[in-house]
Amino acid sequence: MPSPIPTRPPAMSLRTMLAYGVGQTGAQVFRDTPAVLLPVFLTTLLGVPAWLSGFVVLGPKLWVILCDPLMGAWSDRLKSRVGRAPFLLIGALLTALGFMGLFSFTGFSSPVMAAVAIGVLFALASTAFSAFSVPYLAVAAELSDDPHERTRILTWRVVFSVVGVILSVGLAQPLVFHLGGGPEGWRGMALILGGLSLVTMLATPLGLHRQLRSAINSTAAAVATTGLAAGLRAARRNKPYLRLVCTHFIQSCSLACSYTMVAFIFIYAIGKIDLLLPFVLVMSAAALAAQPFWLGLSRRIGKRSAFLLACAGWVGVTLSWLVVRPGTDVLLTLPFFGPLASEHLWVLLRAVVIGITNSGFLLLMLSLLTDAIKRGDDEAGKDGPDDEGLLSGVFSAIEKLAFAVGPLLAGFALSLSGFASSTTGMAQQSPQVVSSIVLLYSVVPAAGMVISLLVFGLRRK
Repeated sequence: MPSPIPTRPPAMSLRTMLAYGVGQTGAQVFRDTPAVLLPVFLTTLLGVPAWLSGFVVLGPKLWVILCDPLMGAWSDRLKSRVGRAPFLLIGALLTALGFMGLFSFTGFSSPVMAAVAIGVLFALASTAFSAFSVPYLAVAAELSDDPHERTRILTWRVVFSVVGVILSVGLAQPLVFHLGGGPEGWRGMALILGGLSLVTMLATPLGLHRQLRSAINSTAAAVATTGLAAGLRAARRNKPYLRLVCTHFIQSCSLACSYTMVAFIFIYAIGKIDLLLPFVLVMSAAALAAQPFWLGLSRRIGKRSAFLLACAGWVGVTLSWLVVRPGTDVLLTLPFFGPLASEHLWVLLRAVVIGITNSGFLLLMLSLLTDAIKRGDDEAGKDGPDDEGLLSGVFSAIEKLAFAVGPLLAGFALSLSGFASSTTGMAQQSPQVVSSIVLLYSVVPAAGMVISLLVFGLRRK
């Protein structure tokens, strides 16, 4: 008698994938806007010294490195009783409120008091963000047992992360000025983006309530988690997961170095800071358009091969910044952005390639992460502990550690090069300093990416 043909599980509905992905918009706004604008808010409106504003941002980031794994282990422990929805709901609400508060208070008695108050508020908001972001990442591994289906789900996460980048990096600062600058402008920006964050983040637990409820039923009889220490020991035995964590840490340090230097590149190496917004918009559009390509390529040649191809492309375009120079001609003139030189068009072309390759390796890294987590579940068996939240928390903490370390190292290297600080605007820099900026934006991140690929390619067990 012929054996029955195995049936494929039903494809994930577009509604489910949209409900999952849209939550990343608000998450991206909270991740990027304070990183980019909080130091500006502290130093230009609250009178906080620049060195102290750095600690205001750094302290909460270091705290969440510990908080993320703890939050993940906690959500694992409660998953069989209440599920992950309460974490997503409460985390979304408190994160949005914390974001609004960060830029709304200005009546402090002294700059030191302002730094302390904003630092505490940022730490509380970051804790709330851990309650949302860690279970949110864990849910991606739980929505489907099909590895390619999970890639499709994560494609929508990348799409909505691009929307968040446009809001936080591209539009937040112009919105402050449009609303009048000053305290009212900052408060208005915080209310608008905080409201958008709240709506988009709440859309995930509300839109996935059936899937999250079924996850409670499917794990009701599962063995309880064995605790944080035992979970970390289990993670150490998951070799693919460990390799991905190490790879992602090195890559995130490289990306953090690039993000730290991007404004300096446009100010000093290109000489046109108002080209930054078109650069972000072009890069974001390319990232969105490339998602179907990476999804299809990962099916044809495999996730690992597609991941390596995306990383190699990113290394190539990053090294191309070595030949960047200010534009001297006027090729065309655009409304709002003024004259563009031939060199500026090459900059926008780089934005296309960066958007394509960056979105590719970030998507595939997350997809490979869900595979590694599911592999650990399979090896533990159906009666094994649920540790998706813990593993997601460790992964998230490692990323945040990298984004704390990367800017510190880049800033230290920039200081060693002789960079001249100023309180009156953009100071003139020596050619040596400009060369150092270019190296920190090109060779250093590219070298980090190459090292990460050597780690990623270690012999699999």
